[in-house]
Amino acid sequence: MTAIWKQDTSLDRLNGWSPDTMMEALGIRFTAVGDDWLQGTMPVDRRTHQPYGLLHGGASVVLAETLGSTAAMLTLDPAQEAAVGLDINANHIRGVRSGIVVGTARKVHIGRSTQVWEIRIETETGELVCISRITMAVIPSRVVGLK
Repeated sequence: MTAIWKQDTSLDRLNGWSPDTMMEALGIRFTAVGDDWLQGTMPVDRRTHQPYGLLHGGASVVLAETLGSTAAMLTLDPAQEAAVGLDINANHIRGVRSGIVVGTARKVHIGRSTQVWEIRIETETGELVCISRITMAVIPSRVVGLK
């Protein structure tokens, strides 16, 4: 399979974007990248719990958006284009109290003006926790000040 990425996908580079962001605050880390998928982890602890001691659904959405939007951005030439979120949804399947969750973003559609990514969030043992889908708009990079 041919890789879909147009940018450097080294984990050091991707994780280097985390300081002073929500990703750093929640402990999100990029952990693996394939030809057409991106994976990351997030701890389930006091930073990501809701009052019942379970993984907060919003934290799952943050992980999903981080993975999907980063993957979308990596398929573009940043001198020309940027990806911005249009819609995200999430179905929360299983509660988790501790450990680490693993999210994997896979492309559903990569078009000229939109992209759709599916993000599966699972426990370390592979149990489905959340399934999410994000739709990204592809816009000129000058619109978001990247050029």
